[in-house]
Amino acid sequence: MKVSKDFLNDFIEIKDVDFNELAEKMVFAGNEYESITKLTSATNLVVGHVLQCSKHPESKKLSICLVDIGDEKVQILCGAPNVRENIKVIVAKIGATLPGNITIGKAKLAGMESNGMICSLVELGIESKYLKEEDKNGIYILDNNAEAGTDAVQYLGYDDEVIDFELTANRADLLSMLGMAYEVGALYKRNVKYPDTKVVCQGEDINSNYQINVKTDKCSLYTMKLVKNVTIKESPNFIKRRLMASGIRPINNVVDISNYVMMEYGQPLHFFDADKLGNYIEIREANDKEELETLDKNIRVLDRNDIVIADVKKAVALAGVMGGLSTEVTSETKNVLIESAVFDALSIRNTSKKVIRSEASSRFEKGIDTNRTREALERSCYLLNKYADGTVINGMLVYDNTNLETKTIMISLNKINDVLGLDLNKNEVLDVFKRLDFICSFHNHIFEVTVPSRRLDITIKEDLIEEIGRIIGFNNVKGSMPISYIKSGKRSPKDKYQKDIRNRLTALGLNQTLTYSLISELNADLFINEDYEKVVISSPITDDRKVMRNSLVSSLLEVFKYNYARNIKDINIFEIGSCYSKKEDSYLEKTNLCLLMTGTYLSNNWQQINLQIDFYTIKGIIINLLNYLGFDNRYQFNANDSLKDMHQGRSADIVVDHKVIGYFGQINSNLAKTEVYVAQIDLDLLFSLKVRQVKYKDISKYPTITKDVSFIVDEKISSMMIIDVIKKTGGRLLNKIEVFDMYVGNYLADNEKAIAYKLIFSDVSRTLSDEEVMTVFNKIISAVETNLNAHLRQKN
Repeated sequence: MKVSKDFLNDFIEIKDVDFNELAEKMVFAGNEYESITKLTSATNLVVGHVLQCSKHPESKKLSICLVDIGDEKVQILCGAPNVRENIKVIVAKIGATLPGNITIGKAKLAGMESNGMICSLVELGIESKYLKEEDKNGIYILDNNAEAGTDAVQYLGYDDEVIDFELTANRADLLSMLGMAYEVGALYKRNVKYPDTKVVCQGEDINSNYQINVKTDKCSLYTMKLVKNVTIKESPNFIKRRLMASGIRPINNVVDISNYVMMEYGQPLHFFDADKLGNYIEIREANDKEELETLDKNIRVLDRNDIVIADVKKAVALAGVMGGLSTEVTSETKNVLIESAVFDALSIRNTSKKVIRSEASSRFEKGIDTNRTREALERSCYLLNKYADGTVINGMLVYDNTNLETKTIMISLNKINDVLGLDLNKNEVLDVFKRLDFICSFHNHIFEVTVPSRRLDITIKEDLIEEIGRIIGFNNVKGSMPISYIKSGKRSPKDKYQKDIRNRLTALGLNQTLTYSLISELNADLFINEDYEKVVISSPITDDRKVMRNSLVSSLLEVFKYNYARNIKDINIFEIGSCYSKKEDSYLEKTNLCLLMTGTYLSNNWQQINLQIDFYTIKGIIINLLNYLGFDNRYQFNANDSLKDMHQGRSADIVVDHKVIGYFGQINSNLAKTEVYVAQIDLDLLFSLKVRQVKYKDISKYPTITKDVSFIVDEKISSMMIIDVIKKTGGRLLNKIEVFDMYVGNYLADNEKAIAYKLIFSDVSRTLSDEEVMTVFNKIISAVETNLNAHLRQKN
């Protein structure tokens, strides 16, 4: 969006504002710019009055001119075909600089001295696309009001400064001078001025002779007015100059007014030759393969995704993109029908991609303020009346299916300060909303903000917070360290906890890996054992990175597959990372630990002992880690055959303090060509469990007594169930329990198994007698038999 200082000044008083300073302030408000330029960089140019002009005796192309430049009269040789006596021209004096690093000095042409240069607009650096053919091929002739000797650049208005802004896609409101005025007004605390739209209407109401019929829901607002007896001519210089500053080519007064109003209001207009259009106007979707010859004289083949304006017979314009040649405004046009409408943004986007992206289509794509549609129409009528001598006819054709409900957002002062990290008071926030021209009230510590219709980008509380931050200035936000760092100068407890886990697993011989949080939709449901809603990216770069993962196992499985395919068979890795899900309108994030082991495991670096990895290897790693973290004697492992994508009979839940914190086991053989064991632990849950203070316990000086016992139980009875009964019955004399054997086969029923335990008894204060140990031992046997329907295994 190119913004002219002269143009913008019509909407907000900024003559006294340094434009470079304004550009920098806009950057800090979130609106970056690419450049600040003037229409011409030429210097030392003055208005000249050609007093005499005669042909050079020795050159057919050159003319000898005597030119009054105010403080003197100089001889200048000129080769332009349109130079003549008694015209006002642009003169580059001796020492003048022109674009392209050209410096004007005294010169001799065909034997005669030339003291300066009479310039064309091309030589001033004005792009040829903005110029008429006569301006391209000859010098520029000023009007007779120009006074000799005055600054020619100032007289033409070409000293106007222009900022080329790189706007973000959501700020559709800034694609107009009015929108820019509101933005600048908020930064400088100045009021916005609206242009004049009042015009005297005449004649019979347009509704008596014209009819519009909207047949598509892709047009929510359509308005028209009729202006008769317009005179097609060149636009006033200020309109042409401002259009050029905005990057738009001037054509004639009528066409230029449509573009000029679009730059003022951000509302695209289209002018039809009323005599060619007829009195019935239909807005509909195009028919498949319907043809339309557009203004660029190309035949467009349309489909039902396009919106067209049609008469009783055929389409006459491609809505929001380009007019049709059959209803074009030409030098012969006398009566003009003006269209101001709101079309579906997505439809215009799709059509413009097929045809051409224009200033109009880009505004429709980003959204139109429906409250300005009629006002822009009235403004165009005012300008046609003033600069095209048109007669504005009474009435307006209107189709209106817009939703004009106001957007109201409630937000607390605490929320604003918490997000921005500031300590704003009520009055400071109210002042920001006043500067933005937002209607705001404050009751019971809550701001109630009514968002103006021009700000289509503001829909939620966070948008309002961003507005406050922009206007206050993000450069005024003071940096501060996180609270945990301020208190101790050390890592936060969670960071330290994770670091301890990383260090322990690394010491145990595992390698840390980091993977993408985004995975494919195909892998998103792997290893998920709970109901959840996936977090799907709306515009993924690739389908392989479309969903936010809810399990680390699928990520590490991809690492395994990548390495295994490259003949790396021993893989022992872990990752600490985030997993994501959605519940109703809330997004959830939790931190998990995941292990993956396959192949062999180097259990002793010194002795170089390699163990074949199995269920008990990864279980041993988990036990080591839990003991290291202070959960000794507080965990257990419960077999679980219902874990998704895990091998039945080789999977178990990890339980700490009777809470399931994760699982481990072998993954389903359908997912890997070899045995792969994984574990996943919810670190947020584990961190929330308090670690008890370590208590010192004397090592007994007295001998221990060991008893072995083997129980035959139903195959559904787990070893942990037996151990729980033994612990409860054994009391303080039972020091340790070890499983040393499990047997199934001969001499046992098909649904039975035998598990053997070593029970170690001791006391720190005395030597135990065999009788008291046997008393406890027999109680243990009785309790297991009674509670678990077990019986002792006898020697065969």
